Amino acid sequence: MFLPTLLATVPPTLQWSPVVGLIMILSNIAAIAIGKYTIKYPSVGPAMPSSNLFGGFGLGAVLGTTCLGHILGAGVILGLANAGVI
Repeated sequence: MFLPTLLATVPPTLQWSPVVGLIMILSNIAAIAIGKYTIKYPSVGPAMPSSNLFGGFGLGAVLGTTCLGHILGAGVILGLANAGVI
């Protein structure tokens, strides 16, 4: 009964493209840069396999910064898609 109304109110989702991937990569790089300057003890906890590739971050710092990067990336992608830029 309400299914046609519900389906009519859901906006179309964005298709993946290289631009979307580039925005997510740039968002993660920005979050890692933010974490580099704001995390007081970035190397606490289990070490990453090649710590020089991860900026000397421990596992917790890598997970935290990449989580923030994905949140930022999702917001930027949805905002740009809603504005009609991508």
